[in-house]
Amino acid sequence: MNLVNPVEKASRRSTSRTSGSPSLERSEITQLRKRAAALLDQQCWCWGRDVLRPEGNWLLASGFERLSPPSDCRDGTPSIYQQSFGGGRQVVLRGFGVFYGNPEFGGVFLSRDKQFSVRYSPQAQLDKAPWSDTDLPKLQKPNEANQRCCAALTLELVRWFGEYETTVIHRLGLSYRQAALAAWDNGKRACAPADEFAGGWITLAKRISDNLGDFLRLAT
Repeated sequence: MNLVNPVEKASRRSTSRTSGSPSLERSEITQLRKRAAALLDQQCWCWGRDVLRPEGNWLLASGFERLSPPSDCRDGTPSIYQQSFGGGRQVVLRGFGVFYGNPEFGGVFLSRDKQFSVRYSPQAQLDKAPWSDTDLPKLQKPNEANQRCCAALTLELVRWFGEYETTVIHRLGLSYRQAALAAWDNGKRACAPADEFAGGWITLAKRISDNLGDFLRLAT
């Protein structure tokens, strides 16, 4: 994960490009949120397929640590996967969402729902493993006080999603991701083609960084 201080650069770029420009229309915000939510839903599915990869668990091969559920969890509770990066950063994957922490900004939780809900915490590290959403720290909606930190964390995480999918294609091949998405694309869900998946995340990151003034409308 090669991401450093994304918001200061994005803020300068956004200011230079959008000074005096109108904010995104409501319909544009709605479509952007729907697109982001669909991408995250698909990403969570793909992580599940990567765990079940016949040649071996790709998350483990990629450096993730697996935490098995404790005995008091209900049957069928999936494992938690987490990975640490330089500077104390950490990403934690759950079926219901993703937590990302960076000590410079705090932490953010992206919920796997239809609204692309982004929630912020001053904590960069979780106090306990998130076997349910009640195990997460107290989370805040994005607001004017935490907007800079929340946007920085969201940008870092979205860019990492794109990096992850790019690595999958490079290391495992396009046909691998196409096969993983075959069962996902049932004709009812929004589905980004395998060869456009990473690009979808990269485009979303650019839309966020180019329109930081609209981040609160997007993330809440």
